[in-house]
Amino acid sequence: MSSIVESLRLVFTLVGRQFALYKSYWRWEAVWTLYTLANALAVGFLGRGIEPVTGAAVDQQKFITYLMIGSLVWGYIAGLFWEVASTVSWERWEGTIEYTFMAPVPRVIHLVGICVWAMIYGVARTAILLVGISLFFHLDLGQASLWAAVGVLAASTFAFVGVAMMVAVMPLFSPEKGSQMIGIVEAVLLMLSGVYYPISVLPGWMQVLAKVSPATYTLQGMRTALGVGEMADLAVMIVVLLLQGAILVPLGALVFRIAETHAKRTGKLARAG
Repeated sequence: MSSIVESLRLVFTLVGRQFALYKSYWRWEAVWTLYTLANALAVGFLGRGIEPVTGAAVDQQKFITYLMIGSLVWGYIAGLFWEVASTVSWERWEGTIEYTFMAPVPRVIHLVGICVWAMIYGVARTAILLVGISLFFHLDLGQASLWAAVGVLAASTFAFVGVAMMVAVMPLFSPEKGSQMIGIVEAVLLMLSGVYYPISVLPGWMQVLAKVSPATYTLQGMRTALGVGEMADLAVMIVVLLLQGAILVPLGALVFRIAETHAKRTGKLARAG
């Protein structure tokens, strides 16, 4: 029992550390949130403009809601992914990477603390985006099941944490260019996962890849839970996401440990270039 209490104390200490770090950069976080909101609104205005541009009769309200759900869910996914994947980069920028990685804290506890903070921050940021979007667009969520949506989002978190942990190690292998892999992986997930369109519009070989992406099941599950877009079996979506998480989280932790050992052995831990 005492070991569990100590582990929880360490996790929340790390959450507090991340909060203090972000508080010192709150202006930049505000700018980044506004940037994300502007992107989401641009997508919404695209939905509003499709009928005047094409001349075709479109259920504009349904289409805009479809797009905005994609924007909000992707905002949470991308935020969670970046927070965890930037673990090494943040420590390097702050000049604390050697102190953090040499601290007598189990690496799994360190990563859990980062992930808990990422989830808390992601939910808060998504709520701000939802308020901002609601000022410009009416989202038709009359058939929404919020508890089902929460279940899908919670199940998806583990899979994205696992992927992010694997991407986070790239700066340890390549201090000069490794951090750029975060943006590359995010772009690939954005393209494949049906954020703004059903994956059925993709070429056949890309649809095969899309069915491996956890973001695909997250978006399909969220749209089903909120009563918009293609209907899917929620239970199947959640089970698939949990299975992906059960595989990707241990795999991510293993890859992170291997990369950390490699960086310490080769002297790449604190290198910035």
